[in-house]
Amino acid sequence: MKGYRYITGPDDSAFCNRITRLLNHGWDLAGPATLTFDPVSGRVICGQPMVKDNPDIAYDPDLPLDEL
Repeated sequence: MKGYRYITGPDDSAFCNRITRLLNHGWDLAGPATLTFDPVSGRVICGQPMVKDNPDIAYDPDLPLDEL
């Protein structure tokens, strides 16, 4: 199974740490990051698609992807 996640959050060190943690737990970048401006909060929001190959796991829609 190939897992897919789209991680979003404010453009800050916490977001970068989340992506770094996933990269160090077997996830790979699945394309370029995206940025948008949230005028309500006045902050830039990042998005990063991530994928992870899990050949020994069968797909199940109830499988929590954050546990892969």
